[in-house]
Amino acid sequence: MNVRTQIAVLALAALAAARPAYAQEPAAGLTLSLDEAVTRALAASHRIEETRARSDASAAAVESRHASTLPQVTTIAGYTRTNHVDQFGILLPNGQLRVIYPDIPDNYRARLDVQYPLYTAGRLKAVEAAAKSEQSASRIDVDTTTADVRLDATRAFWSLVVARENESVVTESLRRMGEHLRDVRNQLDAGLLPPNDVLSTQAQEARQRMLSIQAKTTRELAEADLARLVGAPVGTSMVPAAALDTGITVRPFDALVMEAKEARPERRALLGRIDAARSRELAASAGRKPTVAVAGGVDYARPNPRIFPRVGEWRESWDAGVNVSWALFDGGRTKADVAEASAGVRALQARLAEFDSVVALEIRQRLSELESSQAAQAAADTAVLAATEARRVVGERFNAGVATSTDVVDAQVAILQASLDRTQALVSAQLAAARLNRALGQ
Repeated sequence: MNVRTQIAVLALAALAAARPAYAQEPAAGLTLSLDEAVTRALAASHRIEETRARSDASAAAVESRHASTLPQVTTIAGYTRTNHVDQFGILLPNGQLRVIYPDIPDNYRARLDVQYPLYTAGRLKAVEAAAKSEQSASRIDVDTTTADVRLDATRAFWSLVVARENESVVTESLRRMGEHLRDVRNQLDAGLLPPNDVLSTQAQEARQRMLSIQAKTTRELAEADLARLVGAPVGTSMVPAAALDTGITVRPFDALVMEAKEARPERRALLGRIDAARSRELAASAGRKPTVAVAGGVDYARPNPRIFPRVGEWRESWDAGVNVSWALFDGGRTKADVAEASAGVRALQARLAEFDSVVALEIRQRLSELESSQAAQAAADTAVLAATEARRVVGERFNAGVATSTDVVDAQVAILQASLDRTQALVSAQLAAARLNRALGQ
């Protein structure tokens, strides 16, 4: 080791010595199990509240569409001021003037109007059916968002578990590295080791301190993420109460695919929207047919224009009729509306077919992730046992003077890496199981 390298290592070791000996365990805070974290996340989710509001809006739309099929009763009142006019009348044989058109500048009117569609070629019923199908799909959207939030909470929970485990492993490794550094210094003082072994050990300890700081930061970020999801103030110390389970069983692939197609809320929502699109297509095609409606009302006015001759008194009148409307030429509007609705149906059907093709692939991916994680667990367990035994043997050889300090450091690094790999494999299995459940619509 040249002089420049020795100076750099000593400076790094001095900087590390000013830091805490190892990452401290976070203070006790909010302790949650996985089920509690998921429950709190579902209760605090703004996304679920948004989808529920959209579902309520679709329910109100159904009521609005249904109201259009019922009689519409309207009251109208008004006042009109006109200019003065010369009265017009006829002189009767008895010498009296019979006023036919008097000067009445103040005109008052009140009307009770009734409209009721008798026949709309199924348009109103189709519009109402489309709204009901959309309402059903909106309700299913709540289930979809709930499943997404449940997966997010599970992911954040296990991410915090692995962050805390990593921090614990790095802290323990740093503690052992500190003990080894003391042993190396003692042997240096006894003249059994050269100074470069001490410098190498100090450099490795400084690196362990850096890993400890990084592990602490990762744990704090994971805590903040989980705290946000469960509705706790950001900065709250989160303590996940869960053990890493190594036993996760799965069912056959074909059975999982069938279950996913039946249970996935996204698929059920797509089916509902396809029904809604078909109903809108029927409603659009009804524009080619005539509509029949009845109308009537009662007028109470001063003067009443339907009564001749006009008099400045409150008089009532009524009317009733049947109206038939048939658009003989609308410039192709109805045809375009039908084409638009039909294209919407085809688009949703294509999306459904794409969804069905992706489900099988997604299930296969999740199973592969789970199987690989479980295989990695077994390999990591073996690696931890082997690295631990190797560290013990190297330590004994070092104490006997037949192994170098570098051998001990390498053995300690092997234990650290094996422990981190095992933790990551265990958590990856939990996350793979959670994603598999989400793919199954749970």
